[in-house]
Amino acid sequence: MADTLWVFGYGSLIWHPGFEPAERVLARAEGWHRSFCMLSVHYRGTSERPGLVLALDAAEAAACAGVAFAVRHGEEARVLEDLRARELISSAYLEQTLPLQLADGRRVTAVTYVIDPAHAQYCGGLDLERQARMIAAAHGGRGPNAEYLFNTAEHLHALGIADPDIDWLAERVRALRA
Repeated sequence: MADTLWVFGYGSLIWHPGFEPAERVLARAEGWHRSFCMLSVHYRGTSERPGLVLALDAAEAAACAGVAFAVRHGEEARVLEDLRARELISSAYLEQTLPLQLADGRRVTAVTYVIDPAHAQYCGGLDLERQARMIAAAHGGRGPNAEYLFNTAEHLHALGIADPDIDWLAERVRALRA
């Protein structure tokens, strides 16, 4: 399967990859962490009231658990075109190929989208309370920012992926919206 195209999902791709994969496997990317470090001015917020979306942010001792999706043979070009249209809307994400450790022991490389820390939409280092307040208040072209957070938290739980920051944010955003 060396010629298989793999895609790594760590946020909304986990629950909405946009294609029917040939295979789904839990995976880990070393040297990266899942973080609400990207301002969303299109999908989950606006320029006036930006939301936050997840990105992979480089961190030396970190590792991010997510899902690796194997793209069906013959669908590679279409899947990449669709992913690029979705993920590269503002160029805050960089498309990279990262090595992954799959839960079944295989090692693959996968296309994924990581934050460009030099981009104006990068906002790494916001404290969790500020993130929660932004997420609770934002709404964009694809709906409430809170919905994005809740869907991600729900799917991480279903997969058995622990993410204490996501759990805290989901609880806090529910409280803020109550």
